[in-house]
Amino acid sequence: MLKFVKNHMESITGIEIYPLISLIIFFTFFVALFWWVLTAKKEYINKVSNLPFDQ
Repeated sequence: MLKFVKNHMESITGIEIYPLISLIIFFTFFVALFWWVLTAKKEYINKVSNLPFDQ
């Protein structure tokens, strides 16, 4: 089954760009998430972390 899929994918022209695009999207998302976590205000983090305990 995997051999069939691999041979089918290799026959498509221009398909080699999709793994690169996926990697760029993945990397950009996690860099942005890391930047947001580092720059988030302490008050906001405390407020959001206490939401499950508020009634």
